[in-house]
Amino acid sequence: MRRTRALSLVILCWSTVACTAEVRTGLDNVANHRSLFAGRRIGIIANHTAYDRQGRFIVDVFRGIDGAQVVALFSPEHGLYGVEEAGETIDDRRDPKYGLPVHSLYGRTRKPTPQMLEGIDVLVFDIQDVGVRFYTYISTMSLVMEAAAECGKRFIVLDRPNPIGGTKVEGPILEPSLASFVGMHAIPVRHGLTVGELARMIDGRGWLAGGVHVDLSVVPMTGWDRTMWYDRTGLVFRKPSPNMPDLETATVYPGLCLLEGTNLSEGRGTTMPFRQFGAPWIDGAKLAARLNGLNLTGLKFHATTFTPTASKHQGLLCSGVRIEVTDRDRLEPFWSGVRIINEIARMAPEKFEWRADHFDRLCGTAAIREAIANRRPLPPLCETHRAACESFQRISRPYLLYPD
Repeated sequence: MRRTRALSLVILCWSTVACTAEVRTGLDNVANHRSLFAGRRIGIIANHTAYDRQGRFIVDVFRGIDGAQVVALFSPEHGLYGVEEAGETIDDRRDPKYGLPVHSLYGRTRKPTPQMLEGIDVLVFDIQDVGVRFYTYISTMSLVMEAAAECGKRFIVLDRPNPIGGTKVEGPILEPSLASFVGMHAIPVRHGLTVGELARMIDGRGWLAGGVHVDLSVVPMTGWDRTMWYDRTGLVFRKPSPNMPDLETATVYPGLCLLEGTNLSEGRGTTMPFRQFGAPWIDGAKLAARLNGLNLTGLKFHATTFTPTASKHQGLLCSGVRIEVTDRDRLEPFWSGVRIINEIARMAPEKFEWRADHFDRLCGTAAIREAIANRRPLPPLCETHRAACESFQRISRPYLLYPD
């Protein structure tokens, strides 16, 4: 009887109501890698997500390592404390708590200058990513790697989970002509890598400008595997940016962010960014019915209204839909986003408009917009990009740090 009960508990643990693990991030594990930091002057690229399991900020953690001296901080988009809005430029400043200079990498420059790196031996990167090519923290990482390579500095990544898992890869591979700060390298929209793995791939594939290579180390996580969603890690979810409040938002973000490239509100300026969308000219009930009629796996749509306090249609009552995720493991967020936009373009062709350049940069190709605009079928494009994603997974395998 006892054996049967124990077996039942094991089965319950591995059911859909899965047990949480005790994942330790790279920051949690720095004590096991003291030789990388002891006696070094350290510049830290971080934001408000850089806390360990004990609730200590990265600066406090490194001040506890004998011989390690933190001499400067570098902040990405949204600033050191993650409160600046998307696209808002940020000036250099001095942090009042730690008395350290904070060099903005989202202001007059997005790449550290040689002057910023003077007096620094090691650059340490610790920012929570969301697993999507156009989330700009990985572009910041790439540019800092490049600066470190050019100035002869060691670059160390303290790894963190990919919150939407590491098994699914989806969307077009970025075409070189569309490279920008919202996508710098030839990776899919949903790339399935951790920041540490991505850094290894960027360096290993020679993707830094001029083909330079950086002195790279990754302090890995323990306890994480590729099937794990963030809410199974036992870690606190600190929203990585103002419009990324929770894991469900990150789940749909690879596809719903594409709405930025249209004249629809993607829900910025509301409490549910990317989980609701609409416009003053949309009939929300009609749209919800049409989208539910698509039978998109893992999604349901509910008619709603909202008034954005910022961004597109600020102060105007918008009608639209709210997204409900019903099966995140089977959901294909990117292609769902494409089909949603295709349906809106067909439903309201006289009102729908593109922000074409931005949409193409987000997709990494103009082919999707052109197919929608010309009412061409989407499945052939989808199959082409699925094959490219399979190729990407084979190419990326040597850079993986964690088991399937």
